Amino acid sequence: MYCSVNSSDLWVINIIVGHFTLSSVFVLSLKNLIPPDPMARFHLKRGFPQEEFPDLCRNFTWMGRILTLDLYRRQFNRCTQSGVIFDDVIRPGLEEPGPVAVGCVAGDAESYILFCDFFDRVIEAYHEQKITSQTPESDLNYDNLKPNVPRSTVSSIIQTFRRENRYLPISCFSALQQLEQELAGRLLLLTDLSQEQQSELSLKAPTSFQLRIGVARDWPDARAVWVSENRSLLVWVNIDEHLRLVSMREDANVAEAFQCICISLQKLEKYYRGLRHPFIWKQQLGWVTSSPANVGTGLRISVLIKLQHLPTHKHLKDVLKRLRINMDKTDSPELYNISNMATFGFTEVALTQLVVDGVKLLTIMEKRLEGNLSIDELVPAQK
Repeated sequence: MYCSVNSSDLWVINIIVGHFTLSSVFVLSLKNLIPPDPMARFHLKRGFPQEEFPDLCRNFTWMGRILTLDLYRRQFNRCTQSGVIFDDVIRPGLEEPGPVAVGCVAGDAESYILFCDFFDRVIEAYHEQKITSQTPESDLNYDNLKPNVPRSTVSSIIQTFRRENRYLPISCFSALQQLEQELAGRLLLLTDLSQEQQSELSLKAPTSFQLRIGVARDWPDARAVWVSENRSLLVWVNIDEHLRLVSMREDANVAEAFQCICISLQKLEKYYRGLRHPFIWKQQLGWVTSSPANVGTGLRISVLIKLQHLPTHKHLKDVLKRLRINMDKTDSPELYNISNMATFGFTEVALTQLVVDGVKLLTIMEKRLEGNLSIDELVPAQK
């Protein structure tokens, strides 16, 4: 044993153990407790953040509007345990810089934690809702819905997305087999389906964009669709999300489609919990999906209606914004798809009610315009 004095005039006692001091043995033991850096596994040849920062001058995605060099620099050397780096997160927005998309994707659940200072800003901007410490509310009680969709509605589709901690086909197929015991159906592998059969199930081949960003890697392997016998429910497996439940109606019965989704979703959640493989829920975000555009409820409500006069009206843009709904063209010149803008900041019932009430108001406006009457008094107030 010997004593030494450091620069702070404090005595440091080092005990010799073999060829090492006890202090060095202790440091080595501590290093063994530190988890390995995931980034070190990839041996990436990268420059400095300011050299790798992408040109976002003409990028109109939400990613492009929000990302700055300082924000990029903070994410640059981070990597999730499954190997997702920040360049993977923003790649969709670099491949397709248009104004429609959020321009980013969460490669795994940990991405929302590791890159939270980026994702939180994107979610708040896209959904126009602040993220707080409060847990988002959920309401899957379909009896709380007050459906009043006009009979002129052509069709309605309700979809919801769920993500597992990591996709495991065994747990997924096991859960769907349990669902079959209560709702007759069958599981179809995409590799066994012809193009015509896939089209009948509303399945489309991946776009070049999806192939470029890796969403459709190894297509169509490890993809499937579960179809109920009465065709009231489809469950897409590992196609654009781990699970995507779809309920379609060829009429205005939004309530029945919503009820089908609520019941089936709660059953699947129960089965997954029983398999100790629950869907991912984050306290401040709600249900987590690969796209920030679907976090919260993961719910997308689409209603197809006929409109002839309203689409060209000067107040349409303000009406849609204040109702918080989208109106998209279809292949038919007078058919428009009405859907919810956000999935975060509302309960499932509230979101569905929002679309139902919006469709009702748009239909009333259309009838007023058919009679050459003004709709100014029907324009909702700014919230």
